[in-house]
Amino acid sequence: MAYVDYKEMLTVARQKFIDGDYATAEKLLQQVLLLNNRQPEIFHMLGTIYYDRSQFSKSIKHFKRALEIDPTYTDASIGLSIILNDLGRYEEGKKIFEEAQSLLKKKNTSKTDPYIEEKLSDKHLQLGDMYFQFHRYDEALEQYYKGYRLAQKVEIRMKIVETYLKKTDTDKAIQELNALLKDEPQYLQAANKLGLIYYNAGKSADALNQWERVLFRDPENQEAKRYMRLAQQANESTL
Repeated sequence: MAYVDYKEMLTVARQKFIDGDYATAEKLLQQVLLLNNRQPEIFHMLGTIYYDRSQFSKSIKHFKRALEIDPTYTDASIGLSIILNDLGRYEEGKKIFEEAQSLLKKKNTSKTDPYIEEKLSDKHLQLGDMYFQFHRYDEALEQYYKGYRLAQKVEIRMKIVETYLKKTDTDKAIQELNALLKDEPQYLQAANKLGLIYYNAGKSADALNQWERVLFRDPENQEAKRYMRLAQQANESTL
């Protein structure tokens, strides 16, 4: 198939990339590069394709090229960070992303763009999840907190809670959940979680109090009902 110009070819390549047809996308992107080699998105997509094939050297080369063209291109910085973390180069990966973020902030000092803030938050969450996966919980917390400062989402606070639990810092997990419930009392998932933590810590009365609060707001909440039954059965077995 013949394409009118590189923009049309790039549009098709982008769709093939999104669809996961990396073989076709790569061929088209290589042709696009012959016509325009100053667009970071092209190098980012190629970097992702090579990463998927475990061709790490080629992937790193293309992500770095994207960042040479646009040092604030966060998709490339996060891709490069992920590869470096996979290779055990944790500090280098962290530095790459944070440098890109710093440059982006300087570029947008005139006003805050909610879209950019949201996107940066997502990147911090991706890094946090990666650190969490490798049991580097302090680094995960650092990224989750940065992500939360950019986008105040309850899901991020729950990730923070889970990380404190992995660190066996139950007090901090309880503190985070209580703060979350103060801000978002209708977020019943947090109350159920808090009840479970209390129960596992041997604080049955506090646990039951949390689950009763959930059922007061949502009498059909199946999670709270299940926890209540388990707690009652445990109490009966000790009599």
